[in-house]
Amino acid sequence: GAPISTTHVISSTILGVGSSKRFSAVRWGVAKSMVVAWVLTLPAAAVLSALFFFILKISGLA
Repeated sequence: GAPISTTHVISSTILGVGSSKRFSAVRWGVAKSMVVAWVLTLPAAAVLSALFFFILKISGLA
């Protein structure tokens, strides 16, 4: 399986437990923000890594 951070597991567990007790107990706006952050993290890290690589390559350090 894919590596999953404990933060993702704990956050998902809290959402699951909250929604099993009462669906309205979950702040869905906050949940949406968390999911958006999870989805955007990997592409943002890839773009920043590529940018730094090209800067280092142009400067002759890589």
